[in-house]
Amino acid sequence: MAVSISRVLLISLISVVISATINQSVQGGPVTYDGRSLIINGKRELLFSGAIHYTRSTPEMWPDLIKKAKHGGLNMIETYVFWNIHEPVQGQYNFEGNYDLVRFIKLVQEYKMYATIRLGPFIQAEWNHGGLPYWLREVPGVIFRSDSKAFKYHMEKYVQLIINKLKEAKLFSPQGGPIVLAQIENEYNMVQLAYRELGNNYVRWAAAMAVQQNIGVPWVMCKQRDAPDPVINTCNGRQCGDTFMGPNKPYKPTLWTENWTAQYRVFGDPPSQRPVDDIAFAVARFFSKKGSLTNYYMYHGGTNFGRTSAIFTTTRYYDEAPLDEYGLPRDPKWSHLKDLHKALRLSRKALLWGVPGVQKMRANTEVYFYEMPATNICAAFLTNNNLTTEATVSWRGQDYYLPQHSISILPDCKTVVFNTQTIVAQHNSRNFVRSTVANNLKWMKYAEPIPSTLQVPVNNPTPLELYTLLKDTSDYAWYTTSLALNPQDLPRKASIQPVLRIASLGHALHLFVNGEYIGFGHGSHDEKSFVLEKPVHFKAGVNQITLLAMTLGLPDGGAYMEHRYAGPNLIMVLGLNTGTLDITKNGWGHQVGLNGEKLQVFTEEGSKQVQWDKTKGSAQGLTWYKTYFDAPEGNNPVAIRMTGMGKGMIWVNGKSIGRHWISFLSPLGEPTQSEYHIPRSFIKPTQNLLVVLEEQPGKPKHIEILTVNRDTICSFITEYHPPTVKSWARQDSVFQPVLDVIRSSADIKCPNNKKVVAVEFASFGDPPAGLCGSYVLGKCNSPVSKEVVEQHCLGKSSCSVPIDRNLFYKNTTDGCPGIKKTLAFQVKCAI
Repeated sequence: MAVSISRVLLISLISVVISATINQSVQGGPVTYDGRSLIINGKRELLFSGAIHYTRSTPEMWPDLIKKAKHGGLNMIETYVFWNIHEPVQGQYNFEGNYDLVRFIKLVQEYKMYATIRLGPFIQAEWNHGGLPYWLREVPGVIFRSDSKAFKYHMEKYVQLIINKLKEAKLFSPQGGPIVLAQIENEYNMVQLAYRELGNNYVRWAAAMAVQQNIGVPWVMCKQRDAPDPVINTCNGRQCGDTFMGPNKPYKPTLWTENWTAQYRVFGDPPSQRPVDDIAFAVARFFSKKGSLTNYYMYHGGTNFGRTSAIFTTTRYYDEAPLDEYGLPRDPKWSHLKDLHKALRLSRKALLWGVPGVQKMRANTEVYFYEMPATNICAAFLTNNNLTTEATVSWRGQDYYLPQHSISILPDCKTVVFNTQTIVAQHNSRNFVRSTVANNLKWMKYAEPIPSTLQVPVNNPTPLELYTLLKDTSDYAWYTTSLALNPQDLPRKASIQPVLRIASLGHALHLFVNGEYIGFGHGSHDEKSFVLEKPVHFKAGVNQITLLAMTLGLPDGGAYMEHRYAGPNLIMVLGLNTGTLDITKNGWGHQVGLNGEKLQVFTEEGSKQVQWDKTKGSAQGLTWYKTYFDAPEGNNPVAIRMTGMGKGMIWVNGKSIGRHWISFLSPLGEPTQSEYHIPRSFIKPTQNLLVVLEEQPGKPKHIEILTVNRDTICSFITEYHPPTVKSWARQDSVFQPVLDVIRSSADIKCPNNKKVVAVEFASFGDPPAGLCGSYVLGKCNSPVSKEVVEQHCLGKSSCSVPIDRNLFYKNTTDGCPGIKKTLAFQVKCAI
């Protein structure tokens, strides 16, 4: 036991020393590049970057996110810059709160990390309108992202605004700041052909305009094969080590600006994950082929607060990133990538200054290596490209086992310190725990009034286009008309009803007739348009038809975005005795926004402007609900689970935490997102106002306030797993072990100084089925597995369990001596 403790302490000490060394190397200075890497203050650098968008978290979260990124082995933070939140109204600027770009970059500098800013100004990013402000759409003659005089004028003005703001704060590297790289435009090759020569001219102009800003750091264009000199073309994607054609000039470095750590989700999507072994393989592959920068997109995805998400995009963004939506490390993704970064850093000198070589072995196996002649500096990447079959390769007189689709990293061309497929890092599982103090929810309701032509009179012959009507000031717009019918117009049989058919260009719509709720229709991310058809009980006389049309974010990609449209465009009544009636040109009234929005009933003052009633059962659609709750116990992140609800928006103390949509089920029959993040900084100790706008009939009594943790920690290690990469270090260019005895072990650490309070599962023998949080015993296991793990881990904040048969079969017989043993265990951490 003493050996295990000293091992953990020694490895931790080495990590601290390495971290301190990294801190000392990150400093400002001139930035240039060559064909191998960026050159910062005269030195080539390997850069491990993570995307963290300041707008998708809160200032209170920023320090912890950046610290965890650094602890995960990153030395750079990347962020887009969001034009439409910084200039929502032309000439009116906002750099406050979580829009404080300068404050965010200064925090990056405080943690001695580099920074990349991606100015766009078109950014896509699954962000509303791709970051472009709505008002830009209404500039006369504008054509987005083209050789358009109007667009270029406003784009350059915005770029200069941001650059000057960052220069004033001395945040570029030549000024002593952390920014060493900047991006102009974004994946323009995807749409460039649509603009023909206007697109070609625009690319050249955008590059020249960026370079003229004289910021003293290189500019990049991602997915831009023809990026004009000196701008660097870079790769976005999942497998840039194999898909990237390389920089368009030999004197430019190989950079990866978006390494997608997951798949962003839209409402209606099933779960989608990217396993960490695939990410690790892709990164190792990229660096083995002269890559020198990878940027994880996203490293922390965060939350699309308010109405900031793009069309149909969920409020939760890239939750499967190494840091989840709540900022908690998602293991093994976070920890395995941390180990990868350590292995690559051990190979740093060879990668940056060595002579590259490649040796093809047999089919699907190869070795990429870098050597500095007349020295012992050498690093190798043994690669098995076969997706299904393991391999053993012989290289320089030694045999090496390679699991399927894996790369082993040898920082001295001899010693395997890391394999992309073989995960020695810990795992964890996320827990949503019902708060014991925050769920005394007493709900009140206020019904949104349904207008008719009496309140919203006709002001146009046909329904107005929805984007133009809303101008991105609300999701909601009312359309009203009236229809006079004689008794002879109506069907005479009680079993027959007229049908109202509404064709819409998107995105969703509620239908009311004579104040009665009739139905709801919506499109999807892939097909925005839809047709809503509902039987309607018309009366003889004047009938009031009311539509509530809505958007779910503006489009965020593609060519000619200024020519996208939404809203109802064909309305017909079928089944009348007089035949089908087209009422599209019947004359329509229009009103932007809901009454509750205008009164701001989601604030304390605004909520006093309306009459609230007690809730009983399921209320009608389009209802506002309010209640109060006390701050949940502890310091863990907070979420709200919207069980029983349909679609709408959520506010806490007047701050919107985003759109919810529970009723849009994935093909698996489950909501795409059920829990919604409430930042701790939004919450007071007591009497927190919670307001929900619910468009559909809902039952708020089922809503729960939760705390979130990742206190379930697991390990899954076989006898053939290599020792942790922390077992080696490079000091004074000498690669060496940090322990006298290097051996495989299962190492875990509780978060936030918590300790292991229970061993919930342990198995040494057959590999168990399931994943962390749901392991099931295999057929053959040591009966003392749990006892051994308890001896090593119980009551400790970190522990190391050796992979040693003698330990697990000391006083018992091995029932299956011929199989490769797996040690798997699960512990609970708590204060």
